[in-house]
Amino acid sequence: MPIIVKDFTWQQTEKEIFISVPLKGAKACQSNVLCTEDYIKVNFPPFLFEIFPLLPIDVDKSSAKIGNGVILFTLHKQEPSIWDTLSAANMEKEAMQKVREKAVARVQEKAKEDAEAKALRKRENEKYSLEVMMKIDEEERKQIESIKEEERRKASEELERFKEQQRIEEQRRIQEEQQRREEEKRKNAINQKPHPQAEKPGSEKVLPPTRKTGSIKIQFTPRVFPTALRESRLAEEEEWLQKQAAARRAINTESLEIQDLKEEEKNPEWLKDKANKLFSAGDYLAAVDALNLGIRINDKIPALYLNRSACHLKLRNLHKTIEDASKALELLTPPVLDNAAARLKAYVRRGTAFCELELYVQGLEDYEAALKIDPTNPSLKSDAQKIRRIIQGSILDQE
Repeated sequence: MPIIVKDFTWQQTEKEIFISVPLKGAKACQSNVLCTEDYIKVNFPPFLFEIFPLLPIDVDKSSAKIGNGVILFTLHKQEPSIWDTLSAANMEKEAMQKVREKAVARVQEKAKEDAEAKALRKRENEKYSLEVMMKIDEEERKQIESIKEEERRKASEELERFKEQQRIEEQRRIQEEQQRREEEKRKNAINQKPHPQAEKPGSEKVLPPTRKTGSIKIQFTPRVFPTALRESRLAEEEEWLQKQAAARRAINTESLEIQDLKEEEKNPEWLKDKANKLFSAGDYLAAVDALNLGIRINDKIPALYLNRSACHLKLRNLHKTIEDASKALELLTPPVLDNAAARLKAYVRRGTAFCELELYVQGLEDYEAALKIDPTNPSLKSDAQKIRRIIQGSILDQE
């Protein structure tokens, strides 16, 4: 038979109840604590403590700490009031048994929901990590492609210069050849002219007709690649040229999409104001679309990323909130008085997203950074203190 603990003490305020239960040798790892809005039980063999609160309590705001053989309960009342007694009196055994069974079922259901939520958060974090790694790989691939493209461009320019030099040299050689032939014809004409003494009186001098001068045009077969035809890989070269043409068409298409916009829609400031109106109206997805277009036009404006982080926070896109707030802080450098308000918003939004992901340490760091900008802000102080209590509570639970 368990030993029912009755020598406990309790105190109360309008909002909270404090209960001290002495359990000799009690430790967190050996004690089984069950707490619902209408039933509280501590099972530490051979000791058993249970109460049926007079009025419902708020379980989410209540806590229990175990240490030095004492269990301290801090229970938060759902409705502020002063209780006459701690527990409901004159409860029948059947009613008490139903309350116990209901409390156990509720705790089991909540444990199942917490496990599912934890597994979901783990999958989301793993997915986010994978997306970040893929993004890094994509950036490295783009950088390598950019270097290759630059090398191809240099090779093409060098090839064009070589072809131009060859063309100039060929023209100069043709001109020199023409001049040499003209000189030979002139010398031959002089050598073939008859001597004046050999001419008969009355005979006429007959000269051959002068040939017309001209230039010979030579056309070369155009070759994109400098390799000889017998050594070329024509199929691979054609495939590469087609890919280059498709890439240029894609770039031209994207530029045409921006050209099709109205004049005011090409202005990032106009798009930012439009997004603010959509945000005020509660149309967060449309606001994100407007800010996306503004960032495509000019990706160096920190206000666009800062406002988009607010939209993603409303939409519960917490990872995107962290990315946009981080990008805004990256652009808001150096930290000066003019951008202090924007940096404050970025830290608060990123810290809120971290806390929603249960990354409380990172969230507290951002809130402390915001307090350095505005040390007298009471709301920031209160929120930072709440996060500290959550971190301290989790540390005590682990102990």
